Amino acid sequence: MHIPQLPSGLAQPVVRLEESIVRSQSGIEHWFRSQWQEHEVPFYASVDLRNSGFKLAPVDTNLFPGGFNNLNPDLMPVCVHAAMVAVQKLCPEARGALIIPENHTRNLHYLKNVAALAQIVKLAGMNVRIGSLLPEVTAPTEVALPDGGKLVLEPLVRSGNRVGLADFDPCVILLNNDLSGGVPPILKGLEQQVLPPMFAGWFARRKSRHFAAYDRVAAQFAELIDIDPWLINPYFATCGEINFQEKQGEECLASHVERILGDIGRRYREYGIERDPFVIVKADAGTYGMGIMTVKDPADVRGLNRKQRNKMSVVKEGLNVTEALVQEGVYTFESVGEAVAEPVIYMIDQFVVGGFYRVHTGRGPDENLNAPGMGFAPLAFDVNCLLPNPEGGAGCAENRLYAYGVIARLALLAASLEIEGMAADLEAAPAAPARHLVGA
Repeated sequence: MHIPQLPSGLAQPVVRLEESIVRSQSGIEHWFRSQWQEHEVPFYASVDLRNSGFKLAPVDTNLFPGGFNNLNPDLMPVCVHAAMVAVQKLCPEARGALIIPENHTRNLHYLKNVAALAQIVKLAGMNVRIGSLLPEVTAPTEVALPDGGKLVLEPLVRSGNRVGLADFDPCVILLNNDLSGGVPPILKGLEQQVLPPMFAGWFARRKSRHFAAYDRVAAQFAELIDIDPWLINPYFATCGEINFQEKQGEECLASHVERILGDIGRRYREYGIERDPFVIVKADAGTYGMGIMTVKDPADVRGLNRKQRNKMSVVKEGLNVTEALVQEGVYTFESVGEAVAEPVIYMIDQFVVGGFYRVHTGRGPDENLNAPGMGFAPLAFDVNCLLPNPEGGAGCAENRLYAYGVIARLALLAASLEIEGMAADLEAAPAAPARHLVGA
């Protein structure tokens, strides 16, 4: 097993963090079990991590992950077992599952992800079909995939408070669509179980809410294994009422940038880190690496030029950015060949089922890698992804990957708390039908 090597002088702090995690493995796993007795685990998720050598932290959590085709195929049994557990807990009587994907019919790599996800759910004992939201899909449509496989997209059919296909009435709806543009009318008010819940789509979800939940989780975990929570937790702040085109909210952004850069600088001096602090400014809602910029000075967010304002103004589906997250930038000093790399960890239910490195030859260690030109390299989950090796020594691959899995599961727990909070808000909202908690 091989993992990217960190530059000389940066490896030792993260090795100490790994050692703290490995040394506390038994207590950590017991703590996670107790958490999952109190909180419902999301059906699946992926977490983007950044490893600077002196800090290992999540920077994004996706509740509608779209890269199952990039996982090590040898770990298919792990994925299937995890899906079996999830189905047994959430919908034990379910026999039919309808996957509703994104409308990326031209993105064949994304459709390979849908095919991989369908295979996992099928091997978990479900009858699986793919329902498309595209209005032009009026009949079963076969799509050829680059690997020689194929996918059949079928038009959705609404009947009362249920949605399915012409000859298929599924027990459960599995969303692989993040609903950035809102909930389509055909999916509103469903009586079927929808996983993840539709109210967790990006039309309502906010990254700031997730990282507020992660802040609480990280503090508890740091106390459990006696570490500084900053080592696993990035600072953040939010600005509402942003309009990049009208230059509205620039002073709010500049103020938060200045404060967080100052906080990071103090921690760098405390740990003897000779690097320039930076922050990431990004849309508080949305995905696909859109609406993101690296900032090293408060002046960088004042007086943005037209190109920068256009870049920051919109995210997926052309939606305007009205709220922004200012997040501590975490360097990634791992690399694969000549490419800067960051690990992305995938989970089904509470189980780590694999991951990969997102790599980019055209981006630096302080930049967003989720951008055109990125590639993917398999993570070294060749043997296992859950068991550390206490005798492995410094930089041991099993220990690095176990640490990745632990931090990713902390973000998964934060997502669970986030979803619980959103559900509670819906229940408290006036005239909000209870069924919206299933098919909002």
